[in-house]
Amino acid sequence: MSCNFVPNLTIGPPVIAALRKHTDAYLDCHLMVTDPFAYVEPMSKAGASSFTFHVEAVPDKAQQLIKEVHAAGMRAGAAIKPSTPIESVLPLLEGQEAVDLVLVMTVEPGFGGQAFMPEMMPKVQFLRSRFPELDIQVDGGLGPSTIAQAAAAGANCVVAGSSVFGSSDPAAAIAVLREAVLQAQGGTQ
Repeated sequence: MSCNFVPNLTIGPPVIAALRKHTDAYLDCHLMVTDPFAYVEPMSKAGASSFTFHVEAVPDKAQQLIKEVHAAGMRAGAAIKPSTPIESVLPLLEGQEAVDLVLVMTVEPGFGGQAFMPEMMPKVQFLRSRFPELDIQVDGGLGPSTIAQAAAAGANCVVAGSSVFGSSDPAAAIAVLREAVLQAQGGTQ
């Protein structure tokens, strides 16, 4: 986050680079910035695995950004705010330079700890019905009481920052969330 697109600043390329030195884990980077082009090279060099940008920041340049992200060796993702119509990402899901994932925000971006917006689930359902193999991520307000809705709607990747890191036992919080997802998908662990 850049303090421009949203009024908050969090992790940037130096932190990604520091993390990369200690893990080969998938580093999923969601950039809430007004000029995502400026971050492609720094995030790639830092070791980011994926680079998700907001379509609202690059309404006429998204295809070029996707091309640059792929050329830099990262997966490309397109995020949409709650007020952004799902149709805004459809042109980015087909063709040679298609995004690898779509992130549906289930809160207004910028600050953790907000309430989940279940009215965003039709967007997830629509994407899942049209693009069964697409990675669909949801971010915002996800916890034990809301994560099942996202999984049932078709999300296969969730961001549950406050729910996990606000817990006194993050590992137990993750286990509870995983179990809720499995139950929503009709399975057990």
